[in-house]
Amino acid sequence: MMLLSCGDALIDFVPTREADGRVMPAVGGSCLNVAIGMARLGAPTGFVGGISNDMFGQMIAAQAEASDVVLRYATRSDHQTTLAFVRIVAGESHYAFYDADTATRNWTYQRGSIPFDTIEAMHVGSTTLVNDTGAAETQALIADARASSTIAFDPNCRPNLVKDKPSYIVRMAGFAANADIVRMSDVDFAYLYGDEPYDQRVDALLGQSASLVVITRGIDGAVAWHKTAGKIEVAAPKVTVADTIGAGDSFQAALLFALHKQERLRRQQLGDIGADELRRALSFAANCAGFTCTRPGADPPRLSEIDWRW
Repeated sequence: MMLLSCGDALIDFVPTREADGRVMPAVGGSCLNVAIGMARLGAPTGFVGGISNDMFGQMIAAQAEASDVVLRYATRSDHQTTLAFVRIVAGESHYAFYDADTATRNWTYQRGSIPFDTIEAMHVGSTTLVNDTGAAETQALIADARASSTIAFDPNCRPNLVKDKPSYIVRMAGFAANADIVRMSDVDFAYLYGDEPYDQRVDALLGQSASLVVITRGIDGAVAWHKTAGKIEVAAPKVTVADTIGAGDSFQAALLFALHKQERLRRQQLGDIGADELRRALSFAANCAGFTCTRPGADPPRLSEIDWRW
């Protein structure tokens, strides 16, 4: 059984340690990061989305394959690679995207191309869902996958790409309503729901398809709500931060891996998970996210790099 991540693959230009404004290219894209994170931890993982044949696309494919991500469901094309330039402000990453007519923007879902009876779970989210075509193609993918696969969703909001915020919020609500696992950062929550109390919004999400809702809060750790296991909080590890790029993606990847490892990722198994099992999975995810923060760019850990025993 395989885990899939569907969405964006791009090149981040991240600040170097020099103070002169220099940047360096690094493979990124939230959904590709999730795929790489799951694969490095040891889960059989594939990526679904557009990857260019250009120089940057070759970098993306090489890093994915070196991390054991299966690319048989990715679509290669001659469209250029999406580029993102990163600026760190008060510890938060801010992005300028160059995404016109790219391989990611031109990706389409080919119905019947994925044997979903062999897919344990599928993650979706991020910039692919901002544009109409990407959102529609992902909705079609979910419609085919839902009968047999657990759906995990992370909006990973990028406000500078959103042209119509009310419509975007409605769209994100639609994806959340069809997900078994919803994870977002506290920044995403504030963008989508303003000052609404967490518990109030979570009650609404758990009243739909979701069994598990998680909000990550940076140095304040993560809080999760489960339909039967209740509310659980875990602390963030204390680390020396290089940057926070990819930390949320690493958390999501590690959470899905941990649930897979515990045999609690399938929809029925997820619904029956106990509080201790869930706390352990969340703590593992927080540790992986913290580790990612210790090195620049989206560079999630391998299982051998994490001091953890299953």
